[in-house]
Amino acid sequence: MNELFQPGLENVIASETQISYLDVANEEIVLRGYDLIELAQKVTYLDIVSLLLNGILPNEEQYKGLEQALRNEAGLSKEMFELLRLLPKNTHLMDVLRTGISALAGDEKEIDDRSREANYRKSIRLLAKVPQIVADSYRAIHNLEPAQPNKDLSYSANFLHMITGRVPTEMESKVFDQSLIVYSEHEMPNSTFTARVIASTQADIIGALTGAVASLKGTLHGGANEAVMQMLLVAGAVEEMEPLILGKLSRKERIMGFGHRVYMNKPDPRALLMKAALQPLAIAKGQEHLYHMCVIGEEVMKREKGLYPNLDYYAAPVYYLLGIPIDLFTPVFLAARTIGVCAHVIEQHENNRLFRPRVLYSGPRNLHP
Repeated sequence: MNELFQPGLENVIASETQISYLDVANEEIVLRGYDLIELAQKVTYLDIVSLLLNGILPNEEQYKGLEQALRNEAGLSKEMFELLRLLPKNTHLMDVLRTGISALAGDEKEIDDRSREANYRKSIRLLAKVPQIVADSYRAIHNLEPAQPNKDLSYSANFLHMITGRVPTEMESKVFDQSLIVYSEHEMPNSTFTARVIASTQADIIGALTGAVASLKGTLHGGANEAVMQMLLVAGAVEEMEPLILGKLSRKERIMGFGHRVYMNKPDPRALLMKAALQPLAIAKGQEHLYHMCVIGEEVMKREKGLYPNLDYYAAPVYYLLGIPIDLFTPVFLAARTIGVCAHVIEQHENNRLFRPRVLYSGPRNLHP
């Protein structure tokens, strides 16, 4: 085998970045110099937005300015909702989301301006509109009225409100905000790499994000949180969790929510944070059995396969208890990751080189017609 050939680009360095790094040896996710888990415990998602876009955490004035800018850019046209409503009712919600985001390009006056300043403004517009596209994707497919934003709520609380139709409690808002933070950026997963490859052609930021949506729809990247929740619902009870998993393993079925391409023999730090958030939320909702089911599943997989849970494993029951429809778990993931993708596209445009890898050819040679 050619020593330069790495299937799946395993351990191949594709980009130099100042955005984030998975320091597996020290079990730390570095976000512009900060530990992501510490950030999730101490700041809000909008602090992360400012950090990823500007390189620094905002002061109070900058935070309020960002909050107001997002409110000013929020809202979707009636035509956008009609576009979503006209899609076939069996359309996957990630495809609805992809269509909605792509359609934003038509109204974007700075679509072809790839300067940092223009990309910043477009990122703000995307962050303002993607949550409502997520909420309206579900509502359009299910013949419901468009979501009504509540500008008195924080960014994260309003996002959850648009999905569920009710004002979240303080606990719900905090847990959801933490989930958006831990999903916000994760170095170079497939969707981010896809966005950078697209951006390297000098394509616009909306096109790059649209490509990231398509990538995240794939079952080897996104969708694990949905599969985890379906498994928990099938099990239904604490005493059924271990037999269910052992049965799946005996049939050589994949257990979603375990293992990670980077965290090989270590737990995903984000999963530990969501695990800590799940327990009090489950108690408050009278659904503590969900927490215990997850713990049992974690213990079984570690014992049987030496695998640890990833973020999706514990985010799934958190989203379920927050009242988010299962079909929206992956679209919410994308909405949270929008800021990370935008930061990478901005960085790619500022120091660009077109991605153009080669192949290891293994087909026939010297054939003649």
